Amino acid sequence: MGKAEEFEELRPLLFSIAYRILGSVGEAEDAVQETWLRFDGSSTLPASSKAFLSATVTRISIDVLRSARVRREEYVGPWLPEPLLSDPYQDPARSAELADSVSMAALLLLERLSPLERAVFVLREVFGFGFDEIAETVGRSESACRQLVVRARRHMREGRPRFEADRRERRELATRFFDALKGGDVGGLRDLLTGDAQLVGDGGGKAPQLGKAVLGADNVARMLGTVFPLLLRIDVTMEPHEINGQPGAIFRDRDGRVLHTLVLDVLDARIQAVRMVINPDKLGHLGPVADAWAIDREVKRARRQAN
Repeated sequence: MGKAEEFEELRPLLFSIAYRILGSVGEAEDAVQETWLRFDGSSTLPASSKAFLSATVTRISIDVLRSARVRREEYVGPWLPEPLLSDPYQDPARSAELADSVSMAALLLLERLSPLERAVFVLREVFGFGFDEIAETVGRSESACRQLVVRARRHMREGRPRFEADRRERRELATRFFDALKGGDVGGLRDLLTGDAQLVGDGGGKAPQLGKAVLGADNVARMLGTVFPLLLRIDVTMEPHEINGQPGAIFRDRDGRVLHTLVLDVLDARIQAVRMVINPDKLGHLGPVADAWAIDREVKRARRQAN
C-alpha cells in the first residue's frame, strides 16, 4: 500500500482525534491536511504509519488549540463547538466512548482542560492508545501522562450528569419537542424541559444572537414557543438530524440554505439544554449558508403583523 492509500485509510481516525481536541470541523480538517503534507514530505517510512500519523495530528492539534484559546477568550457571546453530523471513524470495540465524547456537552467539558490534558484524555479515554504511545506523542513521561489523565478524568466527572436517557428515549423526547416547537406550544415545551434548562446561542457576533443564555424552563419555553412559529411562517424549514450524536435539527431558509443548527442535551428523560449554532463561519461545511440578518428582519416583520 502506498503512502496516499495508507493515509486515506487512516483519515477518519485522524479527523476524529483532531475534532475532539479542537471542537472545530474546519480546524480539524486543516490539521489532517497538514499531517498529510508532513507524511508525504518525509523521506523515510515510519515503522507504523498509524502511530506516526496519530502522533503528528495530535501535536498539530495541540498547537492549534493553544492559539485558539486566545481567540475563544475574545469570542463574542457563548462559544459552542462546530456541529458534526456524523463521526467518520467507527470502532465497534469503543463505540460507547466514541459516541459519548463527541456530544456538545462532552466537548464543552473538554474545554475546561488544558490543551495537553485534553489531548492525552482523548487519546487514552476515547481511542484507547497506550501510555507509551501517548508519552512519545506529547513528549512527556508515561508517569506524567498518567497524572494528566487522572486530572482530566476528575474534571470531566465533576461536570458530567449523573443520569442519561438511552437513544430510544432521546428520539421520542426529541419528536415531542419538535412537534411542540412547530406548534408554538409553550406549555408542551415547558413540560419537556428540566427546571434549570438553558437555551444557548452561538452567533459569534456575526449573526443575530442571544445576549446571554436564557435560563429556566419557563423562560426557555416562552422564547422557543414565540420565535420558532414565526420562522416557520416565513418558510424556514426544520430538518430533524442527529448532530454530535444527539437529537437535533438543521434549519434552512426558503432556498434551502443553512440558517442554524439546534441540538438537544437530554438528562433523565428531560431536556436540560438547547444549543443553537448560528455563526455562519461554523456552518459552511453543512452547505450554503443563509443570511441570518435578513431572516431576522423578516421575523420582526412577521411579529409586527401578528400583533
